[in-house]
Amino acid sequence: MFGKKNDSGFAGGGLIIFSNVEEAIRAEKVLKKGSYEVKLVAPPPDLRKGCDLALEINIVEETGIARMLLDGGATFVEILPIKGAGELLNIVKTKDFGEAIMVKAGNMKLTFDKRSGVVLNISGGGCPDIPYLHLSMIDKELSSLTRPKDNGYTLCALMLDRAYKEALEIRKKGTA
Repeated sequence: MFGKKNDSGFAGGGLIIFSNVEEAIRAEKVLKKGSYEVKLVAPPPDLRKGCDLALEINIVEETGIARMLLDGGATFVEILPIKGAGELLNIVKTKDFGEAIMVKAGNMKLTFDKRSGVVLNISGGGCPDIPYLHLSMIDKELSSLTRPKDNGYTLCALMLDRAYKEALEIRKKGTA
């Protein structure tokens, strides 16, 4: 919930609305680079302006955040004080196929070889950056890849990034 500090001390209380996913992801990068604590969230349906992503911010930092976004070339529709909004779905599911594991986040699926950690397949989504992400990740070992959200600009890339992070965790824990 916005306005309440969580375990990391993040108070929230503000929401930045964007016209497209690419701008939301760009803004997240700009603000994190500037040491602001932000979180990608799903804006309430009545506040959506064409984008299914928003950034939760600490509202007391609104002026500095707006300045940093404008200086960093990120555009936004508006910054609102708000209470209560849906967090971006963090539902990640896995399926073990014996020699491979498929990790699904949203509509995106990443399948990798258990022994080698090599990406066998990427599927799902209908976003224009997915073919590029597929080509840049297929037949490569998970730990050698650039994160999908650093190469992509869509909600599909963000969901693929969540699947990728989970795949890395599975490999790290040795549960694959």
